[in-house]
Amino acid sequence: MTRTLNDILRYAVENGASDIHINTNLPPQIRKDGILQATDDPTLSPDDTKSLCFECLNQEQVMQFESERSIDLSFQIEGISRFRANLFWAMDSVCGAFRPIPIKIPEPEELGIPPNIIELIEKPRGLVLVTGQTGSGKSTTLASMINRINKTKSEHIITVEDPIEYMFPQDKSVINQREVGSDTHSFTKALKYILRQDPDVVLIGEMRDLETIQSAITVAETGHLVFATLHTNNAVQTVDRIIDVFPPHHQPQVRTQLSFILEGIISQQLIPKVGGGRALAMELLFPTSGIRNLIREGKTHQIASQMQMGQEHSGMLMMDQSLATLVKNGIVERDEAKRRAVSIEEFENYSK
Repeated sequence: MTRTLNDILRYAVENGASDIHINTNLPPQIRKDGILQATDDPTLSPDDTKSLCFECLNQEQVMQFESERSIDLSFQIEGISRFRANLFWAMDSVCGAFRPIPIKIPEPEELGIPPNIIELIEKPRGLVLVTGQTGSGKSTTLASMINRINKTKSEHIITVEDPIEYMFPQDKSVINQREVGSDTHSFTKALKYILRQDPDVVLIGEMRDLETIQSAITVAETGHLVFATLHTNNAVQTVDRIIDVFPPHHQPQVRTQLSFILEGIISQQLIPKVGGGRALAMELLFPTSGIRNLIREGKTHQIASQMQMGQEHSGMLMMDQSLATLVKNGIVERDEAKRRAVSIEEFENYSK
């Protein structure tokens, strides 16, 4: 082993990597434009991977890692980037996955976020969800929206994250960022008393379980604007996931609550572009009275057809529409977009 972890992470950032993987019996791997590729480093032994991964841990974190066998953390290398990391044991060896997080928070327009999404920050209350698989840019989308609030409105913003990714400067708003593990024991405990902290805007890094989802609904119901993420692939799946996590006898009440507080669902993917880089594909749901009724009545399978009606006025967009548009504009390859489609049949129809 010749390079330090800092050297490897610096190389990854300079080469536009979105992720870095440290594993035994392989050289370090970087993911660029969605594709994993090896660096020109030597193959790593178990001692090498442990040494590299432990470079980013303090003594307390080493003890936690040894006890729990995995750990989430974030850290910053001055002049390079912030990083989110997950270290874990696999086959009795230490492995690590690292993701660069830009120090500068991008503007929504730089990310290609349309104006009707940016307008969601003007909502006085409600629940806004950003969904997608790991690596789809959810955190960056949310950070850009939260920072726009920070720059333009005098609000009290509280974030609960695991770990803290983007660092928000104190600007026009007052921001308190809380990290699960160091500032609070869990999302549930942080949200339990959050109403006593006089928030206007709440960012929940991930709605992982029933308790966190119930807390998010309560905070939104009590007149606050809540932003959160879910690992779902489209708007209908997102609504179903929230409702299905509750016991059957609670679901009618949750449908009613969600129908009133939901303000938007943004489902996104990052697709490799022709010539390099990645393009943002998005599905957008802004609940109309008709969609709110479908949520209340448990007819979520009809939401997609409602989303396709009157789109020039509603601003809603289907994922397959977004993918087809990227293909028509020559931004992504047809086969790549088709592989990411929710419904191949719908994608083909939009592509005509």
